[in-house]
Amino acid sequence: MTWQLVLPSVFTLLFWWFSTGAILYIDGLPRRTYKWSLLAGGALLALALWGLRATGQDTSVQGAYVAFSCALVVWGWHEMAFLMGFISGPRRSACPADARGWARVRYAAQAVLHHEMALVVQLGVLVAMLQHAANPVGLWTFAILWLMRLSAKFNVFLGVRNLNEQWLPPNLKYLHSYFRQRAANALWPLSVLGGGLAAVLLWQSALDPLASDFRAAALSFAATLFMLATLEHVLRVVPLSADALWGWAWRSRVRPVE
Repeated sequence: MTWQLVLPSVFTLLFWWFSTGAILYIDGLPRRTYKWSLLAGGALLALALWGLRATGQDTSVQGAYVAFSCALVVWGWHEMAFLMGFISGPRRSACPADARGWARVRYAAQAVLHHEMALVVQLGVLVAMLQHAANPVGLWTFAILWLMRLSAKFNVFLGVRNLNEQWLPPNLKYLHSYFRQRAANALWPLSVLGGGLAAVLLWQSALDPLASDFRAAALSFAATLFMLATLEHVLRVVPLSADALWGWAWRSRVRPVE
């Protein structure tokens, strides 16, 4: 049972690290490569959706790994499409300097509206595909990523120390104007508490001696994702940079983007 907890956690950590770096590297390439990258990613997206349907009733440990991996590929395609500027929002300019209150909220929403709508539609598709599935790992994975990324976006909008604006490619630099830099905000502790509590509860369920190997692995994937997402929230406010974790991914940005 122990290995059914440890191995999924290690797999999640490595997959998260590599996929994040791969997206950063691809988005740092010249813009002429974007359409080809997105098309190649689209082929992987189609394969991943097929994989999620194929493993819907597979309650083996292997099925949990495949479903988790497919969900991360689906999520990665949406992240890549957003950072490349193909799916962002109707507003593609900086926030007016005098925007305050609800006006700033409205402008920020317009800047990412299409991306957020695409994620909600994708989540709806996965719910329709997997709501009665014996293997819900893919749905859990995408839902956790969506929920915690939404939390991260609200925190960046409200204000945190580390905005990671250097992660934005040149075509999306205007999004930095919607960020706010401050020590922290009132939502941040709730986000950290919620993510941490979810991880603890999931680990408790995974450690249940009556849990099957499949259930233990599935819950380990979900718990580790919540832990990583919570760690990302923490890194937003501490005087540390996570850039060194993906040193290899920044090499593509040495060349000028067309």
